[in-house]
Amino acid sequence: MNIGIIADTHDNVEAAERAAEIFTEEGVEIVIHCGDFIAPPLLPALEGFEVHGVLGNNDGEISGLEAAFDALGNESELHGRFAALEFDGLSFAVLHGESKAEVEALAAAETYDFVCYGHHHEREVTEVGGTTLLNPGGQFPTIPADHRTVALVDTLDESVRFRSVLE
Repeated sequence: MNIGIIADTHDNVEAAERAAEIFTEEGVEIVIHCGDFIAPPLLPALEGFEVHGVLGNNDGEISGLEAAFDALGNESELHGRFAALEFDGLSFAVLHGESKAEVEALAAAETYDFVCYGHHHEREVTEVGGTTLLNPGGQFPTIPADHRTVALVDTLDESVRFRSVLE
């Protein structure tokens, strides 16, 4: 199974729509959003996927975001500030990750196969023992082009690839 990871869309509907195109091309079934949607109008771009998201430090319209998740259907869920998920036998910790120390501590504990976070707007894939630390990049125009990416996790071989939303 392919899982799409995205973060820090910050109301950039065009980037979210491009991410959805990439996810469709790549056969993604599940999308994980690591926070900072900002507002509900962004979520319809991810229609057709099972979407799991966490809140970021800039997500203020929580009741509207919850309603937008409900409208997506497909078992989509807004999990609050943290989610512990499992797909194809792999465990995922998902948080926005304002505290890099907290993110690194979660990875160092090796409790999860993947620790997915956003906030820092820089794509990253690092192995920490048996855990993959993953930041998919961010989606607003002031982020350098090489970090305007989404991540793709293949659950069969546990590989991670990045795709630019600018291509």
